[in-house]
Amino acid sequence: MTRTTQLAPLLVAAIAVSFLSAAAASNTTATSSHPGRLQVLLAEVSRWRERHLADPSSSPPGVRAANTVAAWVLSFLAASVSSAGGVGGGSLFLPILNLVAGLSLKRATAFSSFMVTGGAASNVLYNLACAGGGGRRLIDYDIALLFQPCLLLGVSIGVVCNVMFPEWLITALFSLFLAFCTAKTCRAGLKIWRSETRGGAGAQSSKEPLLLLPPAGSDEEGGGGGGNGAGAAGFPWKDVALLVMVWLCFFALHVLIGDKRGKGVIKIKPCGVAYWLITFFQLPAAVAFTGYIIYAKRKKHVVHSQEDSKEDLVGATMETLPSLTFPLAAFVTGALSGLFGIGGGLLLNPVLLQIGINPQTAAATSSFMVLFCASMSMVQFILLGMKGIAEASVYAGICFVASVVGLVVIERAIRKSGRVSLIVFLVTAIMALSTVIVTCFGAQDVWMQYTSGAYMGFKLPC
Repeated sequence: MTRTTQLAPLLVAAIAVSFLSAAAASNTTATSSHPGRLQVLLAEVSRWRERHLADPSSSPPGVRAANTVAAWVLSFLAASVSSAGGVGGGSLFLPILNLVAGLSLKRATAFSSFMVTGGAASNVLYNLACAGGGGRRLIDYDIALLFQPCLLLGVSIGVVCNVMFPEWLITALFSLFLAFCTAKTCRAGLKIWRSETRGGAGAQSSKEPLLLLPPAGSDEEGGGGGGNGAGAAGFPWKDVALLVMVWLCFFALHVLIGDKRGKGVIKIKPCGVAYWLITFFQLPAAVAFTGYIIYAKRKKHVVHSQEDSKEDLVGATMETLPSLTFPLAAFVTGALSGLFGIGGGLLLNPVLLQIGINPQTAAATSSFMVLFCASMSMVQFILLGMKGIAEASVYAGICFVASVVGLVVIERAIRKSGRVSLIVFLVTAIMALSTVIVTCFGAQDVWMQYTSGAYMGFKLPC
């Protein structure tokens, strides 16, 4: 399968956004006086969404109950699949909550943060339980430490860009980016599949260090684990404590800033002097944390290299890659996540795979980092007076259980088939589905904005 063949079907949906905008701009008068089939269809879908979301309580009790149960079932399925792939699942939860449960997009976003947190917490606890039972530690805390400060900084920058950029540009960029990542991840999955079929990873190209898989039954799989950095024994309390410190620091800054309407713990004028001072303070905080972490990890790597011949993944990778590879990758991932309004899991996993992380370690580590990001959003929603916490907690509980189910199922499938590439293909499927969902509804919203005469240019951040 050629590169062009892989990209072609995935880019069709993304190109639809630009096509719709161009078609609308080419003949505004004709469109308004003689609407075509496409416009009629989009208008009907838009009216259905407006009626469905206008007042869900006006629906008969039986219909509301059926919609709620359907949303629970779909959320369970989405959470189980997303958890197994190490993806947060927010891109799947939002359409379910919005179109099936009948929640407004704003409320669905808040509920989604609860669901992602529940699924990620379950994923992390499961991986910790497996490690405690003598299995290989899947979560690589070194990678999480190197990513977290710049990831959170990137999210803040991306959110500001999200406010400034027009919706048509965000939709087009998101669709194209997801299509590109889907094609790259699919290519990686095919490469690993062929490698597994040959019985090893030794034939992989040196140009792409993608996923050098350990042979079954090796020390890496059994827990001796020096090669991938995730197999070391013992729980890294110091690393987790530093992660919590980073989380608390950025969380405090976000709580002080408040939301875009100025609603926060303390009274700060939106886009005032204090607002921008606190916002820009995130930059030196991220640089300071990242600099200290890089210094500590390099020192740790040197000590371990002197003690024995084993190397941890981060230490070995930092010797072959530029020092800023991990922080820059984290910043870009966070910025894109904030710009597109999604959790970082959908983008973190492909980034970790491209760096050369084992698929199982990438999925577990991605879920661990998603837990920090999603929990920050969840706690912020609670502090800002979110309504419907009990209902959101039910969805979070469903995702918590579903995540364990998905992890158990994918783990058994991997053991039975001997193919870790199943995780990569699962991530590919989720990204492809997200591309279609985002493109279709994004294109519809952009079209309706254009035909209604809404402003579609760049905006100021305040």
